[in-house]
Amino acid sequence: MMDFQSLRQDYRDEPLDEASVLVDPFAQFQHWMREAVIAGLREPNAMSLATATPAGRPSVRTVLLKGVDAQGFVFYTNYDSQKGRELAVNPEAELLFFWTDLERQVRIHGTVHAVSREESEAYFLSRPPAARIGAAASKQSAVLGSRSELEARIAELREQYPEGDVPLPTTWGGYRLVPQSFEFWQGRASRLHDRIFYESTAEAWEISRLSP
Repeated sequence: MMDFQSLRQDYRDEPLDEASVLVDPFAQFQHWMREAVIAGLREPNAMSLATATPAGRPSVRTVLLKGVDAQGFVFYTNYDSQKGRELAVNPEAELLFFWTDLERQVRIHGTVHAVSREESEAYFLSRPPAARIGAAASKQSAVLGSRSELEARIAELREQYPEGDVPLPTTWGGYRLVPQSFEFWQGRASRLHDRIFYESTAEAWEISRLSP
């Protein structure tokens, strides 16, 4: 058996406090994302997306952030997937970015809404042809009898659309998570981490510190 307790590593003790963060959590996120990109991290836009059924059964998976603006955080998927079905009945969700090399993570909680069909189509048409065919071929989260079934559907679409110009499927598109809170976490020595919490109020974003 592997000794997981021996895998412990301490952090560099880089501080994060209320005076050093930006007043706007969107700006603070963009600042940290830029530093992640500059640091050369692989897929810094990869994020865990947690959803749940109305009964409270959670599920989590990794998706890619494809856009962020003053309204929220955008990602794309199949609407008939498990996450799509759960968001249809319970639009509360949470995102988690974990940048190990920078000893940082960001949690973002909010409500998820589907983006417009026009926005979904604009992004879908920007994807490589193979990715568009893959999205159209996959009935995401549905039981698949074998890999050959999926490959057969891909072959059919390649024959139907030899240039790869498959249209946007009706079951595929984007979501925007509109944040209600942010938590910026900075690893510190002896597990005494810094946690700066932003909560949306009627007037502005309220900033506070959470215990590690």
